[in-house]
Amino acid sequence: MKKKKQLVNLLVASTFLVLVVSGLMAYFRPFSIKTTGLHSLMGFFFILLIYLHVKHNFTGLKKSFQGKNLVLTFSITGLLTALFIWQPKPVQAVLGLSNNLGAAQDRFVMNDKGMIYNYTPTPKYKLKIEVRAGKNYQIEKPPQMAIWLQNQSFYHIKTLHSTQNTEELPYWSWKVKEYNKAKKEAEENDGEVLAVSGATPNSSFDPRDYILPERNEEPFYLMIEVNQPGDGNESYQDQPSMIYRIEIDNKYPTAFQVFELMGYSKYDDQDESWQAYYPDGSVTTALKLIDSALLTVERD
Repeated sequence: MKKKKQLVNLLVASTFLVLVVSGLMAYFRPFSIKTTGLHSLMGFFFILLIYLHVKHNFTGLKKSFQGKNLVLTFSITGLLTALFIWQPKPVQAVLGLSNNLGAAQDRFVMNDKGMIYNYTPTPKYKLKIEVRAGKNYQIEKPPQMAIWLQNQSFYHIKTLHSTQNTEELPYWSWKVKEYNKAKKEAEENDGEVLAVSGATPNSSFDPRDYILPERNEEPFYLMIEVNQPGDGNESYQDQPSMIYRIEIDNKYPTAFQVFELMGYSKYDDQDESWQAYYPDGSVTTALKLIDSALLTVERD
């Protein structure tokens, strides 16, 4: 029995060492499925060892399960758990020091020069959007922005990125609302999509069916809506958001494309929808939020 306890204790120590090393590697090094797998699987083994350790030492450990110690232990554990899930700015700052950006499909970076967004639906197909800041771009109070995909029928198919204050992005918000409505109707009709007639034969809700060349040769659109709150002028208390668009055609691929100004957002009371109107003299500084926007597409 004594030898079993010693073996379990040594295994706990050695396994804990592996968890420490793999945890540090996961934090300081770029994402690796091998490191993540090692840490996760060794963690499961560690749970088994802890169970055996508690089982063999339960009599002695029972003395710790008393009053103040128990309350204090659960309080500290609960507090740290809530803190790490909530992730206030100090915790985010610590996580931001990590070189592990995860296995996410997208990356978004905003600074005083503008914004860079990378989207990789597959390793063989990569989209990169570079937005250069205009004269009225404010880094201390950056504009609200949404980036999304639309099919040939101008229906929203996927939001790639949106900032927190979505009320300042009415055109995109309305597109998303219509998308969710159509998707709900499709589910109620056993997957038969009635409201979204699109570029693919099955009118899929999977964005890859529109983006990837092997699935679809029809063009689709990449959209940007940008709005700077509080930028009033003689015509508006708050100027409307600006909408930019680019058409991507996998049948006639190009590596570089420049976004074109589609217009400013305005609600159409007759159609009960948000539309894009080409700028007139009423829109001024909002036109200078973005200097230029470039799309780079890498196809392997």
